[in-house]
Amino acid sequence: MFMGEFKHTIDGKGRLIVPSRFREGLGDNFVVTRGLDHCLFAYPLEEWRTLEQKLKQLPMTRGDARAFMRLFFSGAIDVEVDKQGRILIPQNLREYARLDKEVVVIGVSNRVEVWSQELWEKYSSEATESFEQLAEKLDDFEL
Repeated sequence: MFMGEFKHTIDGKGRLIVPSRFREGLGDNFVVTRGLDHCLFAYPLEEWRTLEQKLKQLPMTRGDARAFMRLFFSGAIDVEVDKQGRILIPQNLREYARLDKEVVVIGVSNRVEVWSQELWEKYSSEATESFEQLAEKLDDFEL
């Protein structure tokens, strides 16, 4: 399980140090793809395969399902952690997530998310204001 929030930087070549707390769970190779809310999602290979099987169940007759799968899978890349604990994030994914230099890497249960620091601070601030209301909308869920 992934949890926590870590601030890091991306170097000029697009390399990001993966927080040491996440390296073991992600493994030496894992998948990074477009996430929601303009962040990147990173999945361990086993979790990626499970997600892929679930997404294969979406009805291909629905345009929204086709569009989601196209964007989700076309943005996916298998990354390898180098000896310094870094991964290379391709330019197209850095542009999608608006990653420049300062980033925030967060753990979200079964995945890791990579956010531009600016977008994360904005998102986090807005979500924090409605945290209790969000919890109340989860009727069948008890913390």
